[in-house]
Amino acid sequence: MALTDSNVLKLAPDAGTPVYRSAPHNIEAEQSLLGAILVNNDAFYRVSDFLEPKHFFEPLHQTIFETAGSLIRMGKVATPVTMKTFLPADTDIGGMTVGQYLARVAAEATTIINAQDYGRTIYDMALRRDLIRIGEDMVNVAFDAPVDFAPRAQIEDAERQLYELAESGRYDGGFQRFSQAMKVALDMAANAYQRDGKLSGISTGLRDLDSKMGGLQRSDLIIVAGRPGMGKTAFATNIAYNIAEAHQAEVQADGTMKSVNGGIVGFFSCEMSAEQLATRILAEQTGIASSMIRRGGIKQDEFERIRDYTIKLEHLPLYVDETGGLSISQLTARARRLKRQKGLDMIVVDYIQLLQGSGKRGNDNRVQEVTEITTNLKALAKELNIPVIALSQLSRQVENRDDKHPQLADLRESGSIEQDADVVLFVYREEYYLQNKEPKPGTPEHEKWKLDMELAHGKAEVIIAKQRHGPTGTVPLQFEGQFTRFSDFVEGDNLPYRVP
Repeated sequence: MALTDSNVLKLAPDAGTPVYRSAPHNIEAEQSLLGAILVNNDAFYRVSDFLEPKHFFEPLHQTIFETAGSLIRMGKVATPVTMKTFLPADTDIGGMTVGQYLARVAAEATTIINAQDYGRTIYDMALRRDLIRIGEDMVNVAFDAPVDFAPRAQIEDAERQLYELAESGRYDGGFQRFSQAMKVALDMAANAYQRDGKLSGISTGLRDLDSKMGGLQRSDLIIVAGRPGMGKTAFATNIAYNIAEAHQAEVQADGTMKSVNGGIVGFFSCEMSAEQLATRILAEQTGIASSMIRRGGIKQDEFERIRDYTIKLEHLPLYVDETGGLSISQLTARARRLKRQKGLDMIVVDYIQLLQGSGKRGNDNRVQEVTEITTNLKALAKELNIPVIALSQLSRQVENRDDKHPQLADLRESGSIEQDADVVLFVYREEYYLQNKEPKPGTPEHEKWKLDMELAHGKAEVIIAKQRHGPTGTVPLQFEGQFTRFSDFVEGDNLPYRVP
């Protein structure tokens, strides 16, 4: 049934005439689906979760689908009789009025059983048209780009558009009814209740930290900060390994894989190489000091242990990007790509101060650049619906205080970091400061220092300085420096320590 000139059969052109190609569409599928909806309104609910008016090629069909959906959602009946009141009566459709056209569409309707298949066909055609639009934009921009427009920026923009197109059914933005948000919150609570450990988020593998935070929550930006030597990278690496090691996935009804425990981790290591990161994880798991692994000062049985763990860790869903000097836009593009290709449940960024802004505004100072970085990291966490752990340095003013415990004001370029973060964690080790203040041996001060060192040895604190959806406080942890390993704190009698 022809509607517009777009559906008219084209005559074969002469050999020298370029072939005219109309955008992909299927008018018959659109007519069949609309007819099914008009005959049986239940057909609308077969497609309403993924199909929108904009996916129809024919403008009149967009109006019919939108109007029918509005009537059905209000509890009214959408039929050719009720619909024609809301459509322009003077429209001429191949010599038919709107009422006549609606009646004919309904008369030739498909069955409700086929409604979803026709809806998918319409949706796929719309995706193809969007792909053509993005491709045409890429060609036109590449031809007409100004001299100062870097090709890399165009690639990142194209990746962003393609990612948004691929995820449009999942992250469509805009307003939603509060009832929908309540349903999501209820599902989260139900999942937490049923899951081992009663966590609503992804377990860090550290029991006491999980009990304070409920695990790592999706769409959260988590800042882990500390002075050099405190173990920020070791802490983040331990969590990344714990999550990747615990990863389990299940096949969903649509054929995709969904993580049900642990997760797939992307680690942006702007400071350390992937080999250094792997050495840290091997040291942590084998109990062999990383310095010994690097120097080759290991025995035969230790080498075999390292080899066995290397084989075990080969299939760990932990992906490392060791590129230095990444811009925030490059990081965002690579995270989207990893999500599409492998899946992604958490990102670690080590660390914020080594990232670069977009550089669009040349006069920006570093504070403004860090503001752009943290704002984009928070936006990325929401877009990908995953927790993002970002490491940050602390300013030197900590060293000028007698009490070295960090505070929110100690964050470098702290305004935006503190504002954008959902959670701020400080890693603090008293032992680090004590070992650099050893008094002269044999003095009373030295005896007191030895006692303090014994009490502080192997102990670390993670200070939850900010948490939007939970309490603040301090979580004690065990730290083994030679293995760069954080673990749950255990008192001398081997009973688990409990935070009041």
